[in-house]
Amino acid sequence: MKQTLFILFQHLVPQHLLSRLVGRLAECKTPWVKNFFIRQFAKKYAINMQEALVEEPTAYENFNAFFTRELKPDARSIDQGEDTIVSPADGAISQLGPIEHGRIFQAKGRGYGLSTLLGGCEKLAEDFKNGSFATIYLSPRDYHRVHMPLRGTLRETIYVPGDLFSVNQTTAENVDQLFARNERHVAIFDTEAGPMAMVLVGAMIVAGIETVWEGQVAPPLKQPLRTQYGNAKQLPVTLEKGAEMGRFKLGSTVVLLFGKDATQWLDELTAQSPVELGKKIGSVRT
Repeated sequence: MKQTLFILFQHLVPQHLLSRLVGRLAECKTPWVKNFFIRQFAKKYAINMQEALVEEPTAYENFNAFFTRELKPDARSIDQGEDTIVSPADGAISQLGPIEHGRIFQAKGRGYGLSTLLGGCEKLAEDFKNGSFATIYLSPRDYHRVHMPLRGTLRETIYVPGDLFSVNQTTAENVDQLFARNERHVAIFDTEAGPMAMVLVGAMIVAGIETVWEGQVAPPLKQPLRTQYGNAKQLPVTLEKGAEMGRFKLGSTVVLLFGKDATQWLDELTAQSPVELGKKIGSVRT
């Protein structure tokens, strides 16, 4: 019954309005307001501030700055193996495996279309048909910056407007095509493993998605937006393995896509397996 009511609430609530209101609150710099929410959040989720570059929670100018806090340089180590693919974030595997018949597995009895996830671009989807995917969920207590699984040069980005359902195990099991219907930002990189897509999925009360090359991802009219890189208008963007590529303000999910026969995930990884930024999650097939 609780799950049913939770999903019903997701359908009825004005998702975008609620998210904008929370976003404004998360940007509030009034000391007693932002300190109250930071302290409550840090206590509720047992945030490990010892690994943060700034350890005092109330030293951050607002809640968003606290939530997207930078880690100390030695807090995470990046696996530097030549053929390794590392986790782009702290979190847990939601699902991973092959992309079959243009479909990606979401939860038992549920999946979604590859081309739909990529904004309806069939030509782009061809790069990943019969390839592999990994969906990584970032919980509220996790570090919320997203880093590169391996070295890549940005080819294009696609902003896809959509819903803002919460993203967690309950919604994954009960909301059809969750990751392909929520607002998302798709970044396509050329890598040693061939094309790689990093899909940053928005969610309810997520106050925004940022990338290191363009800042806040927020087209004013909420219309699909496709940007090509490496041309006269947009300079090339190349990021090393482990380099920061983006961040979530109030967290969500990253979906990684690779092409056919390009990668091999670690055998021990299954749904709900914890992952840590920089640790090996797979290999590039040679």
